[in-house]
Amino acid sequence: MSRSWSSWKRTPFVAVGAVTALAVLTACGGGGGDATAAPGADGKPVDLTFWGWAKGTKEVVDAFNASHQNIKVKFEEIPSGNAGGYAKISNAVKAGNAPDLVSIEYPMLPEFVSQGSVQDIGALLGDDVKKKFLPQAVELTTLGGKNWAVPFDAAPQAFYYRKDLFTKYGVEVPKTWDEFRAAAQKVKKADAKARIGTFFPDDPTTFQAMAWQAGAQWFKAEGDTWKVNTTDPATTKVSAYWQKLLDDDLVRNNASFSPEWTNSLKSGGTIGYVGAAWGAGVLKGTLPEQSGKWAVAPMPTWDGKAASGMLGGSTFAVPKNSKKAAAAVEFAKWMTTTEAGIKARIASGTSSAFPAAAELRPVAKKAFDAAYYGGQDIYQVFEDAGTSINPNWAWGPSTGTTNSVIKDQFGKVTNGGTTIADAVKAGHDATVAELKKRGLKVEG
Repeated sequence: MSRSWSSWKRTPFVAVGAVTALAVLTACGGGGGDATAAPGADGKPVDLTFWGWAKGTKEVVDAFNASHQNIKVKFEEIPSGNAGGYAKISNAVKAGNAPDLVSIEYPMLPEFVSQGSVQDIGALLGDDVKKKFLPQAVELTTLGGKNWAVPFDAAPQAFYYRKDLFTKYGVEVPKTWDEFRAAAQKVKKADAKARIGTFFPDDPTTFQAMAWQAGAQWFKAEGDTWKVNTTDPATTKVSAYWQKLLDDDLVRNNASFSPEWTNSLKSGGTIGYVGAAWGAGVLKGTLPEQSGKWAVAPMPTWDGKAASGMLGGSTFAVPKNSKKAAAAVEFAKWMTTTEAGIKARIASGTSSAFPAAAELRPVAKKAFDAAYYGGQDIYQVFEDAGTSINPNWAWGPSTGTTNSVIKDQFGKVTNGGTTIADAVKAGHDATVAELKKRGLKVEG
């Protein structure tokens, strides 16, 4: 059933911005920078430095520079956050030589805020701009009643599959996780070298999105206390399910976007991808020779009813030492709230970003060449997935610690002895220890 482009407004996330625990978390957040001076007010253009990694970013920067005289942006592409980008940003902030604007995904924003690494940009954002974004996106960038970043995209989950090979092997697109396992068995039986998908040992966020979809709630702030629970029934169910897929050799175990993963997709050795809205652009840019062979489906769910988590999703934040916050936020707003900004990114051919500004989704849909997916209306798949995002999820203030430990342990799962459940429990214990180390009250 078709839904309106603004339908996500009826699916609120847990309101986390006003709780005491988050107020404590943000007490040491960075202060505002150049909050009042208009960019270029002295007749000279403001030179900005911007670090990011999202597909299509260079094209966006080029389009902005070509159309603006008061601000000029120098873009440096850095590794994706979990692949070293966040460490680079954090080290630059500590050294006092950070850029003026950085990409930070929603899960990691509380971490940077708690470290005092980014500025409160509420005075520069304005209610008129915030109204353009999904309320959920604004809530995820609002901590302790302050605005710490400009939302860019939302990232509902989706399942990508080789429709030609699914047809060849007689495999139905799975609607439930039970059907996904059955489909995985059928794929392997039809071609002993083929698998339906991949477990990413280097990417805890994919696992977290599936736990989110299943109804987990790892972090919850009550009063001045953080409640941490990564061993709830929903997470335990997801852990056991993927462990069994690995044990039975029904999915691959490759690092995300690694040569091994890419080559397996190219050869037909892997014929499915559990990803998010932005994954459509990744596949299109990575496997151009497979145009017309892929399709997008809703994520399998546990009971057959629509449900989704969010896998990533980006924001733009201003590091604490920047003296050019006004110009940085103006540039960020152009990237996220204007037709020109969205068109420049999507028209690059490598991005399928799903804007947090709902009114710009039709622009993105029109700009995306859907021929790669046989003309399928993939943005409607994303829109429908977005309406089913589980609302009971919030990110904690130490996601970096959580993910680092889980990633390290996930890498040991195939070596015997360590299980997915063990890895998640290790992340839980490290998170509780880190929060206590920071002097925060925690239950877990």
